[in-house]
Amino acid sequence: MEFWQHIYEHFNPVAFHLFSIPVHWYGLMYVLALLSALVIAKWIVQKDNILITKDQLDDYFIYAEIGVILGARIGYILFYDTHTMYYLTHPWQIFNPFIDGRFVGIRGMSFHGAIVGFLAASYLYHRRHRVSFGLLMDLVAVSLPLGYVFGRIGNFLNQELVGRATDVPWGIYVYDTLRHPSQLYEAFVEGIVVFVIIYAYRHRKAFEGELILLYGFLYGIGRGAVEFYRAPDPQIGYLAGEWLTLGMSLSFVMAGVSALLWVYFRSLKPMQK
Repeated sequence: MEFWQHIYEHFNPVAFHLFSIPVHWYGLMYVLALLSALVIAKWIVQKDNILITKDQLDDYFIYAEIGVILGARIGYILFYDTHTMYYLTHPWQIFNPFIDGRFVGIRGMSFHGAIVGFLAASYLYHRRHRVSFGLLMDLVAVSLPLGYVFGRIGNFLNQELVGRATDVPWGIYVYDTLRHPSQLYEAFVEGIVVFVIIYAYRHRKAFEGELILLYGFLYGIGRGAVEFYRAPDPQIGYLAGEWLTLGMSLSFVMAGVSALLWVYFRSLKPMQK
């Protein structure tokens, strides 16, 4: 257990160097997250005989990933970054991986921003290619959670989004403070648990698009609950007392909106598109 508590002292976040550019485990985990989501989507399409071709799915994947990357980065700048006005007036710096000529990578991504970007890109694809929006959303709802596990493991390996101080024996020392490994809690709750529930429920859906609303509700509740073990972003701190964080607030709003939309669409004729 002592080795586990001091694991960061024995771990190099840089996996290898490509010439002089460091390649972090964090980046590799995100690549695995994207690829696993695509693989799972193709598996579900074949397993459930979903009416979407391989070419359509590959094209949609490109739309979705562009939306995710743009939304995640812009969302972080709007919600979390302390230099919002600088980036808004210097938009070419948003994806600049260099600081003072030194390669540091792209730092700062927001999950909630990624959701907005993803929805916008998905709607654009739906309008241009006439593929059912609800069908796309349900497919993503099943495909995304397990990919999300790799993303949270990436956060853990990158020693970011750390947990709150604790005295539990499985805590990990971060800067001399024992903390909850909240990234792994999130990987389990928001990734594995959400996937199991949605996968088991998918054949019981009452209308197309129900699974993405179920995902929004489950993720929001799960993320909001795990936020009790996650330290707030240092540049923001707690919004109220020593418990309410911005991530918690956004997650519970996401869950509430998903629940309201579910009630509305549930009241309509089943299997509307």
